[in-house]
Amino acid sequence: MRKQRILVTVGSALFVLAAAFAEQAKAPAWTFNATIIEACSCSMFCPCYFSTKPAPGEQGGHADHGMAAHYCKFNMGYKVNKGTYGAVKLDGARFWVAGDLGDDFGDGKTEWAEVTWDPSVTKEQREAIAAILLGPGHIYPWSWGSFTVAKDATVDWKAGDGKAVAKLDGGKAAEIHLVSNPTAMGNQPTVIKNLKYFGAARNDGFVLMPSELEAYRVGPNAFEFKGTNGFMITVDMTSKDLPTGG
Repeated sequence: MRKQRILVTVGSALFVLAAAFAEQAKAPAWTFNATIIEACSCSMFCPCYFSTKPAPGEQGGHADHGMAAHYCKFNMGYKVNKGTYGAVKLDGARFWVAGDLGDDFGDGKTEWAEVTWDPSVTKEQREAIAAILLGPGHIYPWSWGSFTVAKDATVDWKAGDGKAVAKLDGGKAAEIHLVSNPTAMGNQPTVIKNLKYFGAARNDGFVLMPSELEAYRVGPNAFEFKGTNGFMITVDMTSKDLPTGG
């Protein structure tokens, strides 16, 4: 798939935009509630939610001076359930984030990420979502080694009947396939409660769903993993949750 790649390094356009929105005294009030179909290269369950160090990269057979390399290469299929940013409504917006948290994001620095917007998402919605996700103290409050924006592509998102599937550009660019936890004691989903999802103020619990497949198929950072970590989660946050009260 041909892409329009817009390199955004630390301190450059997209990150500065998000930081500026969060820091301005007159920034609009906002609300954000979204459900994520997510998978990564770590084993089940991803240690990144208990510490800042991903699992060793034995899945890809990587090695570094005799030790397995650490990384967390992820895909996130986002669906905004409801939200506002000032007068901008965010309900129904869909987008995709792929990237790598690197070997240890405890210093606030991560490797790379790439965002793809569904064509239906407006310019105003994109700017609002960027501010909500990336501003200091927001959901993903890190400095990225690189942050790129890919050419628009459709984001298909479906969950139910013990499965969750998200596809980018019909699966040509990326896809996630999650299934019910096979070690559950009954028909109910396995859910981890009272566990923080990065900078999000609230979540309804990590619904554990192992990944049959997670793949990102475009660009120099393409990857694919099978049988690794996966889950669904609904995150919720508003500008009032920020230390400054928005």
